[in-house]
Amino acid sequence: MPAFSAKPKWMAGAIVAGLIVAGGPAAALTIGVIPGMIADSIEAAAEVARAEGMDVEVVEFLDWTTPNVALDAGDLDMNYFQHLPFLGDVNTATGFTLQAIDIGVLSRLGLYSNRYDSLDAIPDGAQVGLASDPTNQGRGLRLLESAGLITLGKDGYDVTPDDVVGNPRNLRFVEVDGPQLIRAMDDLDLVQAYPSLLVNAGLPEKAVAPLVLSPADEDLFAMRFVTRADNTDDADVRRFIEIFHTADAVRAAVDAAYVGDANLYAFSWLNAAE
Repeated sequence: MPAFSAKPKWMAGAIVAGLIVAGGPAAALTIGVIPGMIADSIEAAAEVARAEGMDVEVVEFLDWTTPNVALDAGDLDMNYFQHLPFLGDVNTATGFTLQAIDIGVLSRLGLYSNRYDSLDAIPDGAQVGLASDPTNQGRGLRLLESAGLITLGKDGYDVTPDDVVGNPRNLRFVEVDGPQLIRAMDDLDLVQAYPSLLVNAGLPEKAVAPLVLSPADEDLFAMRFVTRADNTDDADVRRFIEIFHTADAVRAAVDAAYVGDANLYAFSWLNAAE
């Protein structure tokens, strides 16, 4: 996810995917998403909900800042696109009090290269693309460490390249906004990327060929259903999440977004139920 700005450029007024941010929700339940697997899975749940008689509108945003600002302003009832560390950074930066109320899909993070077929082939001085926002950058650095490419000087995900204490291949780190990492693959030796975003970019064969993947039980980074404190017990919100967790159509949409490779994702609510 990209670096979060407390003063997004769009705040003077914007229309995003048909939602006028200055106005209120046009549907009984309005859900903000980003394109790709997230939008596809939410739309699959929305179709089931509509068949039950719920009025649901799915609104796609092209950035990872606007959905939280729109939610805080009351222009959305809920959004679904972010994990807990990212939400925590947003609340700290803005003073928002948005709340994660349930868990969704975990997208495993991969290290990908258009130049090399294995980690062993990564050369001395290679350029490595990292997400520019702190939470996803920390996750990427931890993945590099688990792959044996670097050593970090402290625990946890609150790490930056400044915390690298061992770098035997003299890797050079390049910070790139999350959505642009895939476009940077031709210019860099190695990048961190989410498989579903590669699929969405028309690169399914690359998506299923990571050099390494993050753990399948890293549920801290699973997507969360997020709403305002005054909306956490809304009956439509809770029913929608229940549909998402149980509908076969949702699982089919997620699997299709990962081109049928179940190794690239996890249904984290199943882990939570165990």
